Parts: sequence; C-alpha cells; structure tokens
Amino acid sequence: MEVQERLDDVLSRIRAGKQAANRPDHSVILVAVSKTFDAEAIRPVIEAGQRVFGENRVQEAQGKWPALRAETPDLELHLIGPLQSNKAADAVALFDVIETIDREKIARAVAAEMARQGRKPRLYVQVNTGLEQQKAGIAPKETGAFVDFCRTELGLVIEGLMCIPPVDENPGPHFALLHKIAGRCGLERLSMGMSGDFETAIAFGATSVRVGSAIFGAR
Repeated sequence: MEVQERLDDVLSRIRAGKQAANRPDHSVILVAVSKTFDAEAIRPVIEAGQRVFGENRVQEAQGKWPALRAETPDLELHLIGPLQSNKAADAVALFDVIETIDREKIARAVAAEMARQGRKPRLYVQVNTGLEQQKAGIAPKETGAFVDFCRTELGLVIEGLMCIPPVDENPGPHFALLHKIAGRCGLERLSMGMSGDFETAIAFGATSVRVGSAIFGAR
C-alpha cells in the first residue's frame, strides 16, 4: 500500500469514527507521528496533503524539520515525547504545540523560554492515567492543581490534556478518565489515541489522534 492509500485509509477511519460518535466534521485532527523516520520518508506524506506531524525527541526533530518547513511553510509540529528542561529552549523554538508539560520544573522552563523568545507554542498537560512509574505524566488526582499552577503562577495558557494508556490495558477507561479531568479543568482539547486505538479515542472525545505506523509503516 502506498503512502497516499495509507493516509487516506486513516482519514477514512477517522471520518467513520466521528460519524459513529456523532462528532462534527472538523472535530478531530490527525497528528502524523514521524518519529524515527527521516525527511525522505516524511516528504511523501506531506505531498499527500498531511500538514500536522508529531515527534518524540527534540534533537531528532531539529535534524529534519527546519529543511522540511522551509519547503512547506504551513506545517504544524507537535512534541509528543518527554521534554527535559535543558531542551526547553530548543522545544519552544521549534514546535508549534508541546503536548508533554508534566511537572513544575518543565512548566517553569517552558514559561521562561516563551518569555525570552517571544514565541507561544500551544501547551498540553500530559496525564499518566495508568500511574505507570516508567512513564511521563502527572497523576490524575494532581492534574487540576497543576493546571491551576500553570495558569495562575506562570501565566501559561493550557490548551488541553494528553495521555498514553498502558499498552496491556483497555484504553477506553483511560480515555474516559482524561475526558472527565479535562471537564473539571475547563479544557476542551484532548490528545489521545494512536494507531491501534484511535477510533476508541474518538468515541471518548479525542480532538487529536497521534497515528504513526498506520501511515508510515512499521518502524
């Protein structure tokens, strides 16, 4: 299957998921996850019409996206992997959306860099819905207070929440939990769902889904 076919298939499944959930046409954004793929593998996806992409690592993204964006200026780039404070400056400079704000140190570093650079990437708080020790994200019970801290102490605009459910669990309850927390925080945007479960995520209110292998093929 060619890139255009794979992308069209994912977009068709997103449309079907929206229809099944009675969601409006433009209520779900596809974030094509291009981590580990080089510029040559990404260009055909751009040529097929995709404009929103996600990367896990700041340094990897720096190696390929400046040139790609010079060729296609209307691309939107999301950081969907863990952010270290020493990479905050690079992340603020490169990404349009940072989905992985998950602790006070990172929030402070990002706020400082946004002020210094005069850039305002859109921000999501990552929630560790499964309380997995090895995974980034703030605990569900602490999310409301953390969002308030970001807003009141740092003056940050938090656009939404993001989660990655445990791989060995039914993702539905995790998506439902994120939706519930977002409601308490007055947030409408939810980044949840990947290649294996994005239709479920749409049913639970995802406004963006992060799909990689179904578009790019196996890593």
